[in-house]
Amino acid sequence: MKWWLIALAILALIIGYSYVTVSNGPIEPLGRLSFVKLSNPDFYPGHPHSELFAQQVNKTGSKVGLIVHMYGGSNYRSYQEGDIYIIEVAYIDTKGAGSVSLNHIDFLDSLKVALFGVPDGRYKYMSDGHVYSTYDEMMAHVNELAEEHGQEGPIPMAYHGNARIGNPVLEPGDGFPLYFQILTKTYGIIPAYVYMISGMLDPYFNNPYRNFELGHASQLQYYYNHGLLNENYTEVNSSTKSYYHNLYQSNLAKEYE
Repeated sequence: MKWWLIALAILALIIGYSYVTVSNGPIEPLGRLSFVKLSNPDFYPGHPHSELFAQQVNKTGSKVGLIVHMYGGSNYRSYQEGDIYIIEVAYIDTKGAGSVSLNHIDFLDSLKVALFGVPDGRYKYMSDGHVYSTYDEMMAHVNELAEEHGQEGPIPMAYHGNARIGNPVLEPGDGFPLYFQILTKTYGIIPAYVYMISGMLDPYFNNPYRNFELGHASQLQYYYNHGLLNENYTEVNSSTKSYYHNLYQSNLAKEYE
């Protein structure tokens, strides 16, 4: 029993230390935003995930939010969503395509990253159509945009979290490694672990689309990977897109009944 008490005391100290450290820092971690894509692109004004993120940022009292992704071909333009300015950043893994799913993960490499953080120089970053070669250059861009748009205090940050393939409950999803890197660089490895683990639970409580996303995950992944969720898809498929749009809007309505 004493060992359990000691373990609980150590855990409490770790969580308390992490909370105090992050509370006084420049980044406010909000965790994972979503499980799967609802349409593509999914970060532009008026998209449900964009509006959801803006709502979460607004609750913190901030004017700016940072959403992070894995690079997938977009320019990752920053934009205004209502009262919130959303800054988009994606990481480019120079060692490979990144961990798209559990089937693509190099577990030894992932362990090294988890223990020691991302090696300097491994990632490049895309934001607002520009590739930044270093972490410091990327963060300087983020902080400059935040200042230009009136941000005061820590910048709320989430990672998109959509899983392109595989089980979205098990897959950490889009942007997870960059989220972890920013936390590690900003607060050290221990707070990064704490907020990484707690952040994985956030969409279960804060995403009103969760039931729809999880219940239709394989269908939405299939449609995304075959281009059927693309906004510029042919008019012939507009009825399919409308069907899914109506489904998740219906799901949102049920959350507030």
